[in-house]
Amino acid sequence: MNQPEIRTVDVVRYVQPLREGGSLPAIVEADDGFLYVLKFRGAGQGKKALIAELIGGELARAIGLKVPELVFMNLDDSFSKTEPDEEIQDLLKFSVGLNLGLHYLSGAITYDPLVSVADSLTASKVVLLDSIISNVDRTYKNTNLLNWHRELWLIDHGASLYFHHSWDNWQDHTQRTFPLVKDHVLLYRATELDLASQEIKSTLSLETIQAVVATIPDDWLLEEGESTTPQKRKEVYAEVLIARLSNIDLLVKEATDARPTSV
Repeated sequence: MNQPEIRTVDVVRYVQPLREGGSLPAIVEADDGFLYVLKFRGAGQGKKALIAELIGGELARAIGLKVPELVFMNLDDSFSKTEPDEEIQDLLKFSVGLNLGLHYLSGAITYDPLVSVADSLTASKVVLLDSIISNVDRTYKNTNLLNWHRELWLIDHGASLYFHHSWDNWQDHTQRTFPLVKDHVLLYRATELDLASQEIKSTLSLETIQAVVATIPDDWLLEEGESTTPQKRKEVYAEVLIARLSNIDLLVKEATDARPTSV
């Protein structure tokens, strides 16, 4: 697989904050004329949340799920100087440089488990993807799903890949399953897990994972006081994801066993 082409744009206008959760993403306009939801490198989980967002989104796209276009977004220091809100001012100041944006889906509706659209195969793919990337944030409380033009779209993967918050024991995560799948908002609709597993195995190859991981900007992988190189960090991400994918049959069983109590 060729490396995903992630465009780079410049932020030209700060439109409004989205006061959802603690990270204060914002709707912004870029120099290409489109609106994006900007995820800030200076927010709570910092650059690691952007890495999880990038990997989760592009892996989802690779297996045929719908994700808004992801772009790298340059933010200069002019925005913090004109922002009156001190909290947002600080966020903008600490986020100068390369951030991540998702194309803004105007008119999209937050997924409602009772009435929204989600076919069983798509639901099964989402459940298994979230099990592979350890996405703890796709629950009834916070679905991180949208319905747009009567199709299901995935957003907000920043809480995934939580192994990278403690590099010392990353090897432990290669063999773990995902017990929190029992709380997944789409589990009750995930009735085609075996078929979804087959499709994921056929599309999510070693080369695909490496190509997605290769898109991570080196700047996001540099940590103060750490000597590990960006390339080594990328190798770890790929190794964890490849190992978890190889255990997909266990993840299918875990999700299947959890389904009766989730309905």
